[in-house]
Parts: sequence; structure tokens; C-alpha cells
Amino acid sequence: MDGKQRLLELAERCETVHKPDRALDADIYEALGFAVRRKPAHLVSRRAPVGGIYQQGSLWKALGTVSANIDVAVSLLRQKAPDWNWSVQCLMGDNNAAFQALVAECSGNATMGSLALCAAMLRAFARYQAAEASRKVDSATSRDG
Repeated sequence: MDGKQRLLELAERCETVHKPDRALDADIYEALGFAVRRKPAHLVSRRAPVGGIYQQGSLWKALGTVSANIDVAVSLLRQKAPDWNWSVQCLMGDNNAAFQALVAECSGNATMGSLALCAAMLRAFARYQAAEASRKVDSATSRDG
């Protein structure tokens, strides 16, 4: 599976899960280009949930709860794409609330603001990767032609 497809698949997962997921957190960090080391399965228990660490420069840091905490999601977005515009809004229904996020003209909808922001961010990165690939093909074609 290519990078764009992986990002879109993760965006879909963000929109369909109903609660934060530490495995999803690790998958998001990996998809955004971080080196991730997951907690070994034999160490995962009810009291010690799935988790791991990621590499930032020469340092290893604990994975943020990007699917649970909007502050972590915003921090990750600002780190990877500081110039992108984004917004999150809450849409109240009769019995429940839903959230919609926009990142660089890509949208995401989920049951939590952090998940909606992650979905929109992942779609924006997929779109950016596709545009970069297209530019590379165009420049190679113009040099050859």
C-alpha cells in the first residue's frame, strides 16, 4: 500500500472509531514519517495499554495521545505543517455532538474534535503527497521532452 492510500485509510479509521485508540496513535505517527517503536505485546495489559515511543531528531519521546487530545493533534499538525490553516467546530444534534475539522481545504468528521482533526490532517497530507508526486512527474517529463 502506498503512502497516500495509507493516510486515507487512517483518516477513515479516525472517522469510524468511537473512542481514542493507542494503536491508532502509533499508526498516525508512523504515517506522518516518524520512526515508531511500539510496546511489545507481552507488556500490554489492562493497566499498561498499547503505546510506544517515537523519534524526533536524536531524542525518543512517548507517543502522544493524538486521537484523544486535541492539543496533541494541534501540536503535531503545527510541527509537520506550520503554514497550513485549520479549524475545528462542534455540530450539536438532538442526542449527540459531532465534530468537523478543516485542514488545508480537507475535511474530517468524527465523534471527538481530536479525531476529526486527525482525519482532516491525514487527508491533507495525502493530498499534499499526491500533488508532490504529480509535480515530480511533470518536471521529469518537461526535462525529457
